[in-house]
Amino acid sequence: MNDEQLKKAHSGAGFIAALDQSGGSTPKALKLYGIAEDAYSGEAEMFDLVHQMRTRIITSPAFDGDRIMGAILFEMTMDRQIEGRPTADYLWNVKNIVPFLKIDKGLAEEKDGAQTMKPMPGLDELLDRAAANGVFGTKERSVIKLPGAGVQAVVDQQFEVGRQVLAKGLVPIIEPEVDIHSPEKAKAEEQLKAALLAGLDGLADGQKVMLKLTLPDVDDFYRELVEHPKVLRVVALSGGYNRDDACDKLAANHGVIASFSRALTEGLTAQQSDDEFNATLDAAIAAIAKASAT
Repeated sequence: MNDEQLKKAHSGAGFIAALDQSGGSTPKALKLYGIAEDAYSGEAEMFDLVHQMRTRIITSPAFDGDRIMGAILFEMTMDRQIEGRPTADYLWNVKNIVPFLKIDKGLAEEKDGAQTMKPMPGLDELLDRAAANGVFGTKERSVIKLPGAGVQAVVDQQFEVGRQVLAKGLVPIIEPEVDIHSPEKAKAEEQLKAALLAGLDGLADGQKVMLKLTLPDVDDFYRELVEHPKVLRVVALSGGYNRDDACDKLAANHGVIASFSRALTEGLTAQQSDDEFNATLDAAIAAIAKASAT
């Protein structure tokens, strides 16, 4: 593990940029970016276009290591290059941004009010490749829609995968998202916090994870997790909130930093000039970094 990356992940200023839309969410991301589905044919062209979008974001002068602590990559982005360098290498050695990798393969069918992760065949090999590429950590997402037995199933699986990641010398970002539209969001969050605290107690001495959580209904609700000795950092997802709302909610949760995707790229389009694009991205990064500094 890279000690400089560890130090930055633990206490560096800024936030984590989530640039990890995968197969299912890529057409939507491109559409928001101003590229309609009839502008490309097949997955290869689609992923070429999304890599161009991500390259434009990452190489922008606004995308800097002073305000952005880390960036989460999709596997295909990790395997590609930016300005002739592997993406993770470019992020760390050119931009001073800690690289993370999304490792989940999407969500399983809903059961007991939650969606665990689909099976991840070949995970050990992927983790080895990530480590060889200079990736610091991983991100893996589940979704909780209602309180109940599904909450524990999600947390159990998250820590099982997390231990597999830790065994490879990487730091997992455990992401049990609570759906912001849940009619029982606050109750689900109460169950989730209790399950996470128990899961953390089950980690071996010296092991640390990161947590990526939905912005809670109660301000500072996750303070015990922020202060937990086995938690390297708590980050928040935007979860469908627009950027202004997400930043307002984030600022009310002290010690939590952002890991936004849609809220980061809101307003960016392929049709913008470089000056327009960079100015829009700069404004977004400034707002999210400010909200992450509380």
